[in-house]
Amino acid sequence: MQIGSFLNASYIHVNAPTTTKQEDTATSKNNSTTTKETETLTTSQKALITQLQASDSAVKAHERAHISAGAGVILSGATFVYQEAPDKKLYAIGGEVSIDTSEGNSPSETISKMQIVRTAALAPSDPSSTDYQVAATASMLQMQARLEENRQKQADLLSNAHEKYANNTDSTSLFSKYA
Repeated sequence: MQIGSFLNASYIHVNAPTTTKQEDTATSKNNSTTTKETETLTTSQKALITQLQASDSAVKAHERAHISAGAGVILSGATFVYQEAPDKKLYAIGGEVSIDTSEGNSPSETISKMQIVRTAALAPSDPSSTDYQVAATASMLQMQARLEENRQKQADLLSNAHEKYANNTDSTSLFSKYA
């Protein structure tokens, strides 16, 4: 993936309709009905609303943490799952951010990229089980890339050593000094 980060979160947005004077009267009657409905909510409904408000804040903060820590590996903005409360408002109860866990073009790129993926996955103060899975995958890919990088270095060293000694025509003088 060579996609830049996107910081656009998915929110539901409803445009307020324009009204005429007759509709304004109907709207104010509806507003007073809504106020009465809000006032008539039971204690358990009010508690549910409070709980959903807290959940909404926590979910959105969780996803923002992923996005802010994942520069370059975030594939899209946050998407949320909403629940309608007794007050007829929608509150986020779940969310996700897509993180790119594909390998880089080279082992060193993969090592750097997976460090960012791991940081982004564990950025929230309360990582989910999925967050831990993404971090574990990133750690595994990072270790594999380090192994590959070490293999390449070892192959280069062996190749250089072979060339150095293969091109030396007077190897007897080197050995006679130490024999």
